[in-house]
Amino acid sequence: MRVAEIYESIQGEGFLTGTPSVFLRASGCNLRCGYCDTPYASWEPEGDDLSVEEIVDQVLQRDVRHVVVTGGEPMLFAELIPLCRELVTQGRHVTIETAGTLMLPVPCQLMSISPKLSNSDPGPQADARWRRRHQKNRFAPAVMRRLVNEYPYQVKFVVDRPEDLEEVDRYLADFPEISRDRVMIMPQGTEPVSLALTGTWLQPYCRQHGFRYCPRMQVEWFGGVTRGT
Repeated sequence: MRVAEIYESIQGEGFLTGTPSVFLRASGCNLRCGYCDTPYASWEPEGDDLSVEEIVDQVLQRDVRHVVVTGGEPMLFAELIPLCRELVTQGRHVTIETAGTLMLPVPCQLMSISPKLSNSDPGPQADARWRRRHQKNRFAPAVMRRLVNEYPYQVKFVVDRPEDLEEVDRYLADFPEISRDRVMIMPQGTEPVSLALTGTWLQPYCRQHGFRYCPRMQVEWFGGVTRGT
């Protein structure tokens, strides 16, 4: 399994915001989002090929109960199954962060799903092949249904502008099995100022429509998106 980084930090998003966690970032992704803030795990994947045993050993060296497996897209790697099984056996709480386009029968306590809206398009400046692949693969309804039916879950939508919220509504209309109290709306951005500006209209919307507003606290705490945070 190719791994970009393993580090200890604090969960900045979702139900477990504020929880000390070990982050395991898989390197490789089946999508190419235009706003991706970890290109070293997607557009230009880098890292080391590690065995399950090596990864588990590095994770267990940290005396931290919560483990977040993120990417890239960790569901690309079949090694995720024995890896998560061993982490759970060792008493770790495992969160999987996924775009909800691929399915593996992984044991975990929380499936954190970030469906990609049309605002994730890589744009006309991107490689045409990757743009076609992204547009084709970013929506996988059968996978999404399995994930929310088979796991404890949270669903996080990334929005840039008010128009994106109409797309969120259309998406959820097709998935009545998704409980609105498990839906989070997160502003897109990597700078505290831009996130705060989006929050001025997004927070009232979330309160009015029964969604959870999901700030990116790691940006607030660490001053932007940097490795190891």
